[in-house]
Amino acid sequence: QVQLVESGGGLVQAGGSLRLSCAASGRTFSTYSMGWFRQAPGKERAFVAAISASGGYAHYVDSVKGRFTISRDNANNTVALQMNSLKPEDTAVYYCAADPYNRYSVATQAYVYWGQGTQVTVSS
Repeated sequence: QVQLVESGGGLVQAGGSLRLSCAASGRTFSTYSMGWFRQAPGKERAFVAAISASGGYAHYVDSVKGRFTISRDNANNTVALQMNSLKPEDTAVYYCAADPYNRYSVATQAYVYWGQGTQVTVSS
C-alpha cells in the first residue's frame, strides 16, 4: 500500500511559477513509475507528465512541454512538478499517481495509487 500526499498548489498570475510536490509512503517507491495528472472543472482527468522508476525517462503532454519538469528523489520518496510560464488553461486540480508496474503510462487506468489532489489556479 502506498499513500501519496500532494502539496504546493495555490493561486498564481499568468507567467508565474509553482512547484508541486508529492510525498509517498512505503519502501517500494523507487520501483514505481510516477505520474502527474490534472482535472479542470467539467473535464476528465488528463495526463500531464510521467517519470520512470529510476528517473531516467520522462515524458509530457504537448501542451506543457518546455514549461513543466517532472523529477523524483528516490532517497526521500518524493516526486515534483516544476511549472513555469503558467497559463490560465493550466488551472486544475493536480494529482500525483503511482504505477507499481513501472509503465510510465499516459493512461489513468495504469495507475494504482492516487493522491487527494492540490488546486492550481492561474489568473489572467
